[in-house]
Amino acid sequence: MEQDVRLLTEMVKREGAFVDRVVAEVGKVIVGQRELIDRIMIALLCKGHVLLEGVPGLAKTLAVRTIANVMDASFSRIQFTPDLLPADVTGTQIYNEHTGQFSVKKAPIFASIVRADEVNRAPAKVQSALLEAMQERQVTIGDTTYPLPDPFLVLATQNPIEQEGTYPLPEAQIDRFMLMVKVSYPTKEEELAIMERMTLAEPAKVEKVLTPADLERARAMMAEIYMDPKVKQYIVDLVFATRRPEEYGAAGLKEFIRYGASPRASIYLNEAARAHAFLRHRGYVIPEDVKAVGYDVLRHRLILSYEAEAENLTAEDVLRRLFESVPVP
Repeated sequence: MEQDVRLLTEMVKREGAFVDRVVAEVGKVIVGQRELIDRIMIALLCKGHVLLEGVPGLAKTLAVRTIANVMDASFSRIQFTPDLLPADVTGTQIYNEHTGQFSVKKAPIFASIVRADEVNRAPAKVQSALLEAMQERQVTIGDTTYPLPDPFLVLATQNPIEQEGTYPLPEAQIDRFMLMVKVSYPTKEEELAIMERMTLAEPAKVEKVLTPADLERARAMMAEIYMDPKVKQYIVDLVFATRRPEEYGAAGLKEFIRYGASPRASIYLNEAARAHAFLRHRGYVIPEDVKAVGYDVLRHRLILSYEAEAENLTAEDVLRRLFESVPVP
């Protein structure tokens, strides 16, 4: 077994050589934000989608656009507003009075990487149109169904400080995002580097170092990454602890959790942990991989009670105590 794992690690290093090149190229434009870049790469490897939450000005759009340029992938941006219509997201049919026929006008959703800005500013029917495309990876316009490109990644954003005129995503819809990532402020050193870099006359240019073929080989390799049964059980225990905390020595949390994470959390936690190991050039998963992605997979799947709100408890607070309670293999 040890020899097989060593061989797997060598194969992962070979197939994942593009990871370091991607990070290096993105680093020419983006200062810091390594965790954000890692999470976007995990979503690409797992065919998932990411919900980003952070104040304006943290280079979320620039990071997404840069990764699209590094991949040689199409990029589009949809600004969600209260007057947006589903057809503005998915596309529509246009009647040509000269020919007497309808033609299809595809909307920005037909891109490999889609940035959905302030997704909670649009009403529910528009959110549903976007989330249906995310789930089914296809769009129906009229009587025809059109497949979306592969890779296809939606990065939606929410502004945590401005809630006026918003339509919060329902829990059943937010569950479709593989990861919810909190984008934080840069450090002093990073902000100084950002300030100096943004004053340059010529913006840095990146090379295309990631091909669709690289991504497909990486996805196939991920399925081969070894995960010990104890680590699999650890994932299940973490998810079950969100539903029955009293069984894991955290009975005090039961009153703060109204609904725990769905089985989709177990699936995504498994896949994300494998992808995290792949990005670290390892052919096996360790509990630290699960911990590293655990908050991003679980935070938006916990529905807290009114008691938690009264105590000013956040999902992070509850998850921190759950991770402390569940034994690590």
